[in-house]
Amino acid sequence: MKLITQISRILVGGLFIFSGLIKLNDPMGFAFKLSDYFAEDVLNLPVFQPFTLELALFIVILEVLLGVALLIGMMRKLTVWLLLLMIVFFTFLTFYSAYFNKVTDCGCFGDAIPLTPWQSFGKDVILLVLILIIFTHQQYLKPLFSKLSQWFVLGFSFAGCVVLANHVLNHLPIKDFRPYAEGKSIIEGRKSAEELGKEPTQYGTIYYLLNKQTGEEMKVSSEAYVAEEWWKKKEWEIQSDKTETVKLKEGYEPPIHDFILTLNDEEITEKVLAEPVVFLVVMYKMEKTQAEAFERLNSFTQAVQRQDLPVVGASASLSQVVQEKKEAWNFNFPVAVADETALKTIIRANPGIVLLQHGVVVKKWHYNDLPSFEQVKANYL
Repeated sequence: MKLITQISRILVGGLFIFSGLIKLNDPMGFAFKLSDYFAEDVLNLPVFQPFTLELALFIVILEVLLGVALLIGMMRKLTVWLLLLMIVFFTFLTFYSAYFNKVTDCGCFGDAIPLTPWQSFGKDVILLVLILIIFTHQQYLKPLFSKLSQWFVLGFSFAGCVVLANHVLNHLPIKDFRPYAEGKSIIEGRKSAEELGKEPTQYGTIYYLLNKQTGEEMKVSSEAYVAEEWWKKKEWEIQSDKTETVKLKEGYEPPIHDFILTLNDEEITEKVLAEPVVFLVVMYKMEKTQAEAFERLNSFTQAVQRQDLPVVGASASLSQVVQEKKEAWNFNFPVAVADETALKTIIRANPGIVLLQHGVVVKKWHYNDLPSFEQVKANYL
């Protein structure tokens, strides 16, 4: 049993460190995922939504530190108890998400390794078993170093996490795993399975039927509803609020499916993607956009426009908010309406600038890293 415990120790410790660092590369992405979990139609805990970034940072740093503590054998009882409590919580969360089909990606490994809800639950069950082995045989967890050395290793790990978190929050993720990463083509990412000659994912509809006479409820697939002519059975009615869509067969789904730009009630997506050069200014929520960032951003966009190059803004804010901010921040480029989730996925900055050439993401800049237009022109145009 000693060998099994040591193997479990290495696997759990390594996986916790890996999972934490992957999410620490993009804590805003994990914060967005937590916000999904706290939504009213999932866990109904909207009180936590204003603090998702703080919670995300706490969770991912704790993951890393627990993994390190387990591997070096530090604070044995506290470490295994915290590991057990954390994995029990996440196992419940992933089961709830999978069973009720609430959140389609748990964000366990960020965008690097997307998992389906049931895959996430399975992973957590395996981790739970390994942690239970460690918990019940923790006498085999001998420390690898002296107490002073242990605190040095843990302190160094914590400092490293803080430095990394500060860097990616004030700039951009070190590694971008999203479909809008530099070098990726948005045009290619939007192509359907049919366009690429691949098998698409197949979905079906499940109807919840209520018998008005007896109060009996039952579930019927859309195919069975048609084939068995349920619409003729007047005592049964569809409960439309419970109708759900289920995945019948896994297939290809385009990684980019919600990139749509609308300006003055006209869709301009294709026009923007066809431009030889266009600067896309992403401001997913202008209510939360840093006002001071617009001093340097305005200087940059004005230099772009003087070269007769197009600048297009993209925001999910209401039109009156956009107009208020345009007047307050004194910028004159058009701002298209776009999906908030898509904008958050494009760039982890509010605002941020994306340089597109024929629909290809050439370069992305956080507002803290915005170079002069002359530098951009020399390097990318």
